[in-house]
Amino acid sequence: MGLEFPAYVLAALTAAGGTIGYVRTKSKPSLIAGTAVGLLYGLGGYRIWNNEPYGVELGLLASVVLGGSAFPRAIRLRKPVPIALSVIAAYGLFTFGDAFRRAL
Repeated sequence: MGLEFPAYVLAALTAAGGTIGYVRTKSKPSLIAGTAVGLLYGLGGYRIWNNEPYGVELGLLASVVLGGSAFPRAIRLRKPVPIALSVIAAYGLFTFGDAFRRAL
């Protein structure tokens, strides 16, 4: 089991989180962002699993996008959801960033 498993888990978490955000607050941005980031993680995992290029890079991109929106909100609001998203983004940045660095 390689990097595809974390990519699929992060895809499920972000897509489910966006969907839950929409159901609870009718927030279309939550649905769109969660689904988009989830698709990036999922596509990255699929590409890693099939030994296709740019799988790790897609996982890293998804983590950068998620972190770019979550980190400032977590610092400013100090609420559970932005903090959880920041933890997910940090895990993705570490995991896919390390894999990207090792591939260079």
